[in-house]
Amino acid sequence: MTRLPVEATFFAQTYRSAGTHGDGPLGSAGVGLFCTDPPSRSLFHRLTFDEIWHFYAGDPFRLVLLHPGGLAEDVVLGDPLAGHSAQHVIPAGSWQAGEVASGGAWSFFGVTMAPGFTAACFEGGRAADLLTTHPARAADITRLSVPEGEPVTMPEDFAS
Repeated sequence: MTRLPVEATFFAQTYRSAGTHGDGPLGSAGVGLFCTDPPSRSLFHRLTFDEIWHFYAGDPFRLVLLHPGGLAEDVVLGDPLAGHSAQHVIPAGSWQAGEVASGGAWSFFGVTMAPGFTAACFEGGRAADLLTTHPARAADITRLSVPEGEPVTMPEDFAS
């Protein structure tokens, strides 16, 4: 696994379909790791296609979702026997960020997309922009936004 550009998650792409849809694959999948040491989390970003997150092992993790229209949602993925969700669909256009749930040390998860991930479908989120639409989530936005001066787009050749 390597750190994703912009987003900062430890990640490895495990599948990219040979079939294409426009300029990208029909589908893609990968695995990721959130941990407290060394720190790994997913900074706010949005995608132009739905993304499905899957819990695999470790401690529960928290997704912070900022939906269009000012709505916000927290989703905890983890052991379904402990009352957590095993997977969750994040709709296209919603801002998303993720991290190990409070008190946890690590979370191993997967993500799938169809159409598949391309650098062009990704946009990182800056605090100044997100605070205008979701001011009630200021603490999460401040902590989980792409820092000023850092890029908000993936390198063009990423995941190709």
